[in-house]
Amino acid sequence: MTTPPTSPRTAAGLAAAATILVGASVPVTGLLDGYPVLSAQALRYGIGAVLLLGWLRGRVRLPSPRDLAGLLLMVGAGSLGFNAAVLVAQRYATPGFVAAMLGASPLVLAVAAPLLAGRRPAVVALLGAALVGLGVVVLSGGGSWHGPGLLLAVLVVACEVLFTLGGVGVVRRLGAVTASFWACAGSAVGGALLSTLWLGTDAWPAPTGTEVLTIVVLGTLVTAVAFGCWYTGVAVLGADRAGVLIGLMPVAGLVAAVLLGRQEPTAVAAGGALVVAAGCVLGLSRRAPSAARPAPRPAAVR
Repeated sequence: MTTPPTSPRTAAGLAAAATILVGASVPVTGLLDGYPVLSAQALRYGIGAVLLLGWLRGRVRLPSPRDLAGLLLMVGAGSLGFNAAVLVAQRYATPGFVAAMLGASPLVLAVAAPLLAGRRPAVVALLGAALVGLGVVVLSGGGSWHGPGLLLAVLVVACEVLFTLGGVGVVRRLGAVTASFWACAGSAVGGALLSTLWLGTDAWPAPTGTEVLTIVVLGTLVTAVAFGCWYTGVAVLGADRAGVLIGLMPVAGLVAAVLLGRQEPTAVAAGGALVVAAGCVLGLSRRAPSAARPAPRPAAVR
């Protein structure tokens, strides 16, 4: 029995849910400060891989050689690289600055994704992404940086963009859930090997009850569920249109911080969130007719 196609509206809802889960998890991730970073990530992605394997009922298509480059980007840049870059960047920059830089990701995707597919960027996607970026800067307060903070924040953006672009072809050939499974499995194995090589036996201390609960929550909701939802959205909407929803990450993080009593709500932050929402609506609107036409090929050099 074939799976019915996902509608654009449902795909947008799934992708939005994924970014909200990731953004809201930031305060939760802080509960793992005392546990080795890569080990925690390996356990988290291992849980995600097991759950996704169960969802697939053990019937997993093997990736072809052409999928390996995309999976490497999903694992190296997206799963492990993004989390490591965010952690290190916040040593040299305020969380607000890192979040503000992350707000540039939708604009990069709105330009890069269609160009890689051989077509012109959609005007509505560009305008929506720019509006999202502005809203993220407003709600995050801009922040500040020192030393290599700027370079590390740019690395965060690059990892987020490569995570999405790397998965486009893999998802098209294997499906969103299968691609997510292989990304999680690769991240679990890679994280475990790197952590063990770096820390030896100290890489695997016995976790506390709070750490166990945190890893399970991250592995279930923020990994298995979020990965499948995000790549379903990318497959249906395209990376450029789905990319505007990345702006919901800092919004969800702000809401979670307020609910946990770690940050006071402000009118400026609320205004920024509304601007992000407006940018998401604009960016997800129907493509302009000209956006569907392929970009002209350069003349051949004789």
